[in-house]
Amino acid sequence: MHTHKVIELMTEMNLTIGSKVSIQKSELNHLITLLRDFGYETIGPKIHNQAISYAVVEQLEDLPQGYSSEQERGYYRLHKGNHNRYFGAAPGSDSWKKFLFPPRSTLFSAERENGGWNETINREENKKFAFMGVRPCDLSAINIQDRVFIREDYVDPIYSTRRAKALIIVVNCLHPSSTCFCTSMGSGPQATSGFDLSLTELEDVFLVEIGSDAGIALVQQIEWAPASANYLQIASKKMEKSMQAVTRKIDDPQSVPEMLLANLDHPHWDEVGSRCLSCTNCTLACPTCFCWEVEDSTNLAGNRTQRTRAWDSCFNLSYAAQAGGNIRPTTRSRYRQWLTHKMGTWVEQFGESGCVGCGRCIVWCPAKIDITEEVNSLREVTA
Repeated sequence: MHTHKVIELMTEMNLTIGSKVSIQKSELNHLITLLRDFGYETIGPKIHNQAISYAVVEQLEDLPQGYSSEQERGYYRLHKGNHNRYFGAAPGSDSWKKFLFPPRSTLFSAERENGGWNETINREENKKFAFMGVRPCDLSAINIQDRVFIREDYVDPIYSTRRAKALIIVVNCLHPSSTCFCTSMGSGPQATSGFDLSLTELEDVFLVEIGSDAGIALVQQIEWAPASANYLQIASKKMEKSMQAVTRKIDDPQSVPEMLLANLDHPHWDEVGSRCLSCTNCTLACPTCFCWEVEDSTNLAGNRTQRTRAWDSCFNLSYAAQAGGNIRPTTRSRYRQWLTHKMGTWVEQFGESGCVGCGRCIVWCPAKIDITEEVNSLREVTA
């Protein structure tokens, strides 16, 4: 579309929150440049170690155009196809939590000087992230971690500082993988709120829905046209097809917390415990898991020390160690803790499930344990 035509169309529509426009795919490059000019570190999907990872993107060419992913229990493969989609491949083991809740963070350091200790509290870096290509399930995961780290009784300074400056560009999921079960958890495949911009990728254009004032400001500075009825109809049909493609399900998810907590001593936990390796892959890949440990380290001279927060996992034997012994000494007990917390007591704590149905724990489990099968099987054997 010629620029003068775009300008003419722009005058016919007043952009507001909820407005839907279309942009040429090449215009996404302009958007990336704008964000970087505004001081944002632009993060998006890239190929790393033959999987989709999230890292800095500086231009459109950094995105994995033409790639699709094949996923199943304990299996992930990227394939170069004959399409031109930039967001056609499902996420790998990476999630956005590593930017908001870093794997390692120095909390404070102290140094002995003149017979005393000088303490330095870590101050969060002045980083602004623009997340580009956030799937609806991952947006739900970010909102869940908001409830964990930004509460009335406590606000985590690292997470809250990064989260307050984060700009989120969602990409609606038109090509879910076979391990997705977002429809059971109410987290996808389409985002309805909580974003600055939402993209739906069609063959030649992106449909863009504006979700915030920041989103309005960005769209005003790129070339756009009102979303045509034809584009909207195509997007609607593709979204309906996407919802039908999500065939993995959790039966009656609202009743899962009660069902799990009523069967803590069922023999089925022995069966899954015998297969689980306690490798922690599921918790590392999960976009909502938030277990951490605190490490204190001192140099050999004894005059400098620091405290660091690092990701941990409830599958690690040491995580449940305390004075007098270990409260979860077996793999069975640790798997039960993970699943009953994720899909049971999390609801009591935070008002919603800790699972968004992204399927990462299924894909990255070397024992091929499927969380949907475990929940549905436990329901069947306890019915």
